[in-house]
Formats: sequence, C-alpha cells, structure tokens
Amino acid sequence: MASLNVGNLGEYLREQRRNAQLSLRQLADAAGVSNPYLSQIERGLRKPSAEVLQQVAKALRISAETLYVRAGILDEREREELETRAVILADPSINERQKSVLLQIYDSFRKENGFEPGPESGAEAGSETGGESGSGTGAGGRPGADGHRTAGGSDAGPASRPSKPSY
Repeated sequence: MASLNVGNLGEYLREQRRNAQLSLRQLADAAGVSNPYLSQIERGLRKPSAEVLQQVAKALRISAETLYVRAGILDEREREELETRAVILADPSINERQKSVLLQIYDSFRKENGFEPGPESGAEAGSETGGESGSGTGAGGRPGADGHRTAGGSDAGPASRPSKPSY
C-alpha cells in the first residue's frame, strides 16, 4: 500500500491546491496530468515521478524541491541547497558569469563550514535545478582563495591572474 511519505505528499498537495483556490480538475489541466491520476496522488495511492511533481509544482507556483522532499526523492539538506542554487540561477538581474561566480563562492562557504559541495555544485546546477541555461564556469574560472577578486563584477584579465586560463 501507500507509504507515509506518499500520503504526506498527497495531503500537502491537497492543501496547496486549496490554498491556490484550484479545483482538482483545474490543477490537473494546468499540470498536464489526468484528473483521476492527480486524485490518486492526493489520496496517497500513487507515487508520482519527479517529472510529474515538477509539472504540479509549476502549476501551483511552488518549489518542486519541496515536493521532492515530501515524496522522499530528496532529503531536506539537499532541497535547501538546490533551492539556493535555483534562486541564484533564476535571477534575471545578473548575467551567467556572475551566477557562476556566486555559485562558486557559495560552494566555498559551504566547504569552509564543513559541508562538501554536492553533485549539483558549479556548472551542473543550471541543468539540474531547471534554472536558466547552463551557467558554465565564468570568465575568471574559480574565485581566488579570498573570493574577492572575481566577485566584484569585472573580468579577471591575464594581467591580474596569469596562472588561470580564461574560458
């Protein structure tokens, strides 16, 4: 039968759907899934795929990572890290190089505080979290040990960083 995680997911989805003032049919249409299937998810009878959860999250305008945690696909710490990365990658006010530098600084702070960068760190984060198109490594490569030179928004040229190749 249904596991506790799936039941918890269903209850949470129902609550979010009601908060959004959507009928089951409206949410099913917006998410591109069938009405009976969504009903079964809400009742804890079906465990949806990550893709279906992403579609439902988009329709509800909530974090897909939160649904992944509720479904047992991600643990809480992974969700928090992915959400932080997704917010950085989705910010339209900064360019791709700046996003990459911010993610590199974020990784360095996490490492300094005893957390190893996860598999979603750096350039891969853009494709895994559904953010804007891949961030790549910025023009200056990884930031220096102090993290200050590349975070200022200017490209580090060959004169200031001769040992690092420019990408």
